[in-house]
Amino acid sequence: MVKPNRREALGLGLGAAAGMGSGMGAEAKEPASGNAWQCLLSLDNKGRRVEGSEDDLAAAIRRGADLRIYSEFLYNEHIDPKSDNSEIVKELSEFHITYLLDNRWTAAIMTQRQPVTTPPAFGPRPSMSLFLYNQNGQQAIARPHLDGKPATGKLGPSPLGDHSDMPKYNEQDNWDVGTNAPSNNFIYDFETYRYFVRDDWREVLSHEADGTVVSGSLDELSDVLANGSEVKVALRGLCSELDENPDKAIDHEVFIEAGWSFYHTETKEFVAALHPLARVAPAIPLKYRSQNWDFGWLEVSTTGFAARLMVNPYTLKFTRSDARYALRWFVR
Repeated sequence: MVKPNRREALGLGLGAAAGMGSGMGAEAKEPASGNAWQCLLSLDNKGRRVEGSEDDLAAAIRRGADLRIYSEFLYNEHIDPKSDNSEIVKELSEFHITYLLDNRWTAAIMTQRQPVTTPPAFGPRPSMSLFLYNQNGQQAIARPHLDGKPATGKLGPSPLGDHSDMPKYNEQDNWDVGTNAPSNNFIYDFETYRYFVRDDWREVLSHEADGTVVSGSLDELSDVLANGSEVKVALRGLCSELDENPDKAIDHEVFIEAGWSFYHTETKEFVAALHPLARVAPAIPLKYRSQNWDFGWLEVSTTGFAARLMVNPYTLKFTRSDARYALRWFVR
């Protein structure tokens, strides 16, 4: 019988266990050649820097770089504490959503993961595993369940779980246990953290929320559709409304790749439908709390207009709305 990953498949305290032109800045840099991934920051099992630089990592994210994080753990410390299997397991995780907070702090969220374990098996309840990592090793997870089971808990702070069999798991707080969308913040003392980037995106257009061009060229952006290039967008202030004081929210950009792009040749408007995203109230470090996050989809335009289809994670009800954002557009 496969034992579930205590941190994820059971949840660990989640009901069981678990800018250029827009003020952000963007220094010039030639993109890396090929498909090379470079390690820009390495931490030890206490979150202390071993190699690299947090500033270099933030600079790459500012340029639109993709992010992956490598870690190592012992099987019987992280997956099945009752097992006598003490082998080292190596994990590499991709993060489709990256955050740059206060123009200096990197955080990122996994958005396409279900609870899984190794050897291969899925967790007991279908849900999104919205793991969140910060540049200092601070982690978190939010888990909107997708199976329609009725909630039994209440919104707000919840007692910490008993994780005495996992001494390297350090739970910091626990939220909304028994609801449809529990979350918590923690640090797991992985043997190592390595932050890898693929830094080959090229910024081609920056504009304000009203569509006023700050730098770059709409023509250059529109050309990418005919040559098969990828598109990524940086949205400034995407999560401010989730802050308790939206007008005082930390300045931030959120980077999301486009899955579908459209260029209107006569009206000269470029539109992009973005990959699924998760929003969290901006903070350093970035953390989940009760009702400070959601997830959904955006379609954005070079006019600054964004159509939003967002999901309340506690009810799974959809809300349609619109907003305007200052955007930076990247191609690869």
